[in-house]
Formats: sequence, C-alpha cells, structure tokens
Amino acid sequence: MKLRNLYKSIALAGIMALPATAVELEIKVTNLTHGNHFTPILAAAHDNELHLFQSGEKATAELQAMAEGGAISGLATMVKAVNGVTAENPVEGLLAPNTKTETFELDSGDNTHLSLVAMMLPTNDAFIGLDAWEIPTEPGTYTLNVNAYDAGTEANDELVVGMPGGAPGAAGIPVAPGGDAGTGGTGFANTASNENVHIHPGVVGDTDANGGLSDLDSRIHRWLNPVARIVVTVK
Repeated sequence: MKLRNLYKSIALAGIMALPATAVELEIKVTNLTHGNHFTPILAAAHDNELHLFQSGEKATAELQAMAEGGAISGLATMVKAVNGVTAENPVEGLLAPNTKTETFELDSGDNTHLSLVAMMLPTNDAFIGLDAWEIPTEPGTYTLNVNAYDAGTEANDELVVGMPGGAPGAAGIPVAPGGDAGTGGTGFANTASNENVHIHPGVVGDTDANGGLSDLDSRIHRWLNPVARIVVTVK
C-alpha cells in the first residue's frame, strides 16, 4: 500500500471510531389550556428502555410525587441513574395558561429518546406527558401535540385544600395558581376504577364559587386534549 493511501486509511478509521456527536435540541413548550398552569417542567433525554410513565401501567412513586405535587427530583434521579440528561425547571417556575410559550435547550448527548412531564394545576393528579419519543437524527423542526394524563393515584375530588394536599397519598389539590378556584365544595365521590396511568377524563367543575361539588370553575379549568404543544428543533 502506498504511504499516501496508508495515511488516508488511518485517518478514515479514526473518524469512524469517533463517538456520535451530541444532538442539541431547542424545545418550545406551549400551554394550550384556558385556565390551568403547568408546574416546573422536567425534560429528559435517555435511552430506549427508560420510561417516566407508561399508559396502562401503575405509576411509580416518583411519578406520583410529580403528578400530585409537582415534585420532579425523583424522576430526574431515575434519568441520571441510566446516564440520561435532564433540564429541570427550565422555565424557572410555572407555565401560565392561554397559549403561553417558553423555550429552552437540551444537549441530548448520545441519548436517543426524549420525555417531558409537568403537573397540571389545579388538578388532583393530572400531568402533561411525552413518553420516550425517539429523537430524529435528521435536523429539522418537529411538532408534537401532547395530552393530559391521569396518574391514577388519587381520586379526582376537585377540592382545593392547600397543603398537605399535593403530598403523595394526601387527598385534595394543593393550590389554584390563578386564584380563580372556589371554596366550600363537597367533592366528587370516588367512583373511578382505573388506578393505572391513563388519558385524563378532564375536570367537571361547576359555577358555584361558594359551594357545589367542585372547587374548580367549569368555565375556566375544563379542557379538551391536547393540552400542550411541544416543538423540538434538532440542530
């Protein structure tokens, strides 16, 4: 082999041996609801085996903590345990309703899938969820419409009780961030039988600010899916 060709072969071999370059993602999240806030967001890039949640399966304790009280640290720990990467609370607080949008970046490294979750307030255990979406290898912009899920861990009594509501296993909604909930509701009877993660049926609410069955206002807090739009730009 000529010396020039030998050098070329060595150079090509070196290039082929290099690890795949990191994929930098720009992620834009839009709250499509009329009157519900999203708690601090957790976005995660990970392998194809991890799931922050799965429809039809029991919620983990980490998912329950997020869905009932907005706590994302447990889920973030799960991601890091398998060498995934996270963007934790990139919006720095709540994402307001009525098409409010926030944008942030995430370097996915060698990870192949993207997940994103956040609790919806005021609800008992509703959350927005993107489950292990395969990150495209082709640069471009990809739009995902995301549904609301019910963690199946708490009855949807629709009562705003403050703390300890929001703690795992404690009944009630911790807060209505918009200050637009009522008081004095008697609560809905627990007739739900689905204790697995499932598409949320939505809140019922009423229009009685000082009583009725629900503390939620049906004119403000009800929703139809999808509840969020996620636009991912692969650079």
